[in-house]
Amino acid sequence: MESTKKFGIRDKVGYMFGDFGNDFTFILSTMFLMKFYTDVMGVSSALVGLMMMLARFVDAVTDVTMGQIVDRSRPGKKGKFAPWIRRMAGPVAVASFLMYAVWFKDMPMAFKIFWMFFTYLLWGSVCYTGVNIPYGSMASAISAEPKDRASLSSWRTIGATLAQTVIGVVLPLIVYYTDAQGRSVLSGERMMISALICSIFAVICYFLCFHMTTERVKVEQKTEKFSFKELILSLAQNRALIGIIVCALLLLLAQLSLANMSSYIYPNYFGNTTAMAAATFIGSGLTLLLSTFMAPLSSKFGKKEISIAGCIISAAAMIIAFILHTHNVWVWVAIYSVFMLGIAVFNLVIWAMITDVIDDAEVKTGKRSDGTIYSVYSFARKLGQAASSGLSGLLLSIAGYTAATAYDTVVVNKIYDISCLVPAIGIILLALALKFLYPLNKKRVEENAAKLKAKREMM
Repeated sequence: MESTKKFGIRDKVGYMFGDFGNDFTFILSTMFLMKFYTDVMGVSSALVGLMMMLARFVDAVTDVTMGQIVDRSRPGKKGKFAPWIRRMAGPVAVASFLMYAVWFKDMPMAFKIFWMFFTYLLWGSVCYTGVNIPYGSMASAISAEPKDRASLSSWRTIGATLAQTVIGVVLPLIVYYTDAQGRSVLSGERMMISALICSIFAVICYFLCFHMTTERVKVEQKTEKFSFKELILSLAQNRALIGIIVCALLLLLAQLSLANMSSYIYPNYFGNTTAMAAATFIGSGLTLLLSTFMAPLSSKFGKKEISIAGCIISAAAMIIAFILHTHNVWVWVAIYSVFMLGIAVFNLVIWAMITDVIDDAEVKTGKRSDGTIYSVYSFARKLGQAASSGLSGLLLSIAGYTAATAYDTVVVNKIYDISCLVPAIGIILLALALKFLYPLNKKRVEENAAKLKAKREMM
């Protein structure tokens, strides 16, 4: 194992490419999958949302199983986690492409629903889990230093932001066309081709991550017999893990609900998909700009502390948007940009926070379970994704959205209200959870790092 290489920019850029690859399929599904199935395949929004929620019950098994597989893997020449990224890069890319099989749009509805469920489970519950669990766990093996992990967290978010920029800025200009009535309509054929291109880029990014990162912290293979009961008891007693799980749920409920609604509010309420691309570009630019300051800010003030401040900014933005109920798309873009700026603060440090949770568990129990803890956290994030998709689908259905009513005034006004209120409520609850539930403030994180450093020096 290449443990002699000093941690540096190669690791940061390599780790960035990992989430770049992840989000070539994840952001694509977040922004376009529900729109594709409601508008192209003719499936009801409530059913699509229900599928996304039911899939998370499958993830309860596959995520924890993958965490156990990773923890019990024998470290090889390249390390313990990186080999899984290489193994699963191809399968996750193929599965993502198959979700947008437009050639089935004229098939019976029962078949289309079956295909939707089958490919979504194959992609999200099996293949994406197979690459994402080891990728997320790998951060604590690249470096043991909190400042390095904070840096990796920022670079991971940069990777996700770059993918969001490519997908959110470029694709709306490609996959939509203007029909005879002057309406912006999603093209199923263009969507499928775009999914293929994104899958190819995902594989390239995964292999760059594999070759550029080095695992320095030796993580031993777990050999003791697995006990589900002991796992549940240990997790239930881990307040830091419970806290970060609740925070992840609320973050994704807020952020992805707005992302899901973007595919409806821009073409249907504002009638402007160009602004959708512009909003993504501005939001991504702000995140990238903020990333240059995040490591020193988190070191000085603490990750928990600055995240709460970011939440307050984001919640205020969406409350203002609801009060204004603007019909000016550029006013909306400006408000959305402020929302994304506040969210970016938490997103840039959240991956370092989960390594803090892993450290905290080791200090308390004397055992290190990177893969298992990360898999439980990953499952919680998927619950947040499911909740946002399920809630969006349900609220769209309640609002009366169908292909026939997609541009009715009453319906699109309800879409606007949903786009403001759901994110605002989610972010307010997130700030409260960070303040009162998540216990790892700046002082405790530094104390844990010092204890683990002294422990490893004695080994």
